[in-house]
Amino acid sequence: MSNTEQPKVTTEPHIVKEELMAAGKWLKLEKTTYVDPAGNTRAWETVKRTTRQCNTEADGVGIIALLKRTLHKDCVVMVKQFRPPMGCFTLEFPAGLIDEGESAEAAALRELKEETGYKGEVVGVTPVTCLDPGLSNCTTQIVLVNINGDEMENVNPTQQLGDGEFVEVILLPLNEFQTKIDELLKKQKIVVDSKAYIFAMGMAQAFFKPTEVPILKQ
Repeated sequence: MSNTEQPKVTTEPHIVKEELMAAGKWLKLEKTTYVDPAGNTRAWETVKRTTRQCNTEADGVGIIALLKRTLHKDCVVMVKQFRPPMGCFTLEFPAGLIDEGESAEAAALRELKEETGYKGEVVGVTPVTCLDPGLSNCTTQIVLVNINGDEMENVNPTQQLGDGEFVEVILLPLNEFQTKIDELLKKQKIVVDSKAYIFAMGMAQAFFKPTEVPILKQ
């Protein structure tokens, strides 16, 4: 659609009502009635978490954990697990929901310890971000954590997984992050989380050397 064909904006878009369509233990489906910028009343099917805490800014956290060890390359700590909605294994950042009364930073350190066994230090937190805004109102904060791999408890980390949790920890070199992910994708049936792959693409650009640019002959 060209700029001249754009609908005329006549009003501020807003939600009119939200009606429950179906609910389970963890998720619910709602019919969201809203007014669009052209003033038309429309309906949308929206997925929401039933676990959202009223005193937290985000539903959960994703953790970019960097393992730093003497005489080793810095590595990104990843987790591999079977995800029923995908029907296969996925490669993701460690992640989890924020408990009631818990900060994003505290949730990140707790989830990192539970899923990977590593103890880390928070060095950065993003604002609240959306995950899939066309489907759900779910939100997350990405927390950057440094792990001192030379500390005794991080030399042989022990996971603290709950009942029914099966998580494999995978360490990938930071300076080869995208390359190593691509190699894993070629070897096995696995889907990589979009946040992780976008981070990998960014790191590939950060480590890219101008001298490596191929010269195309005319």
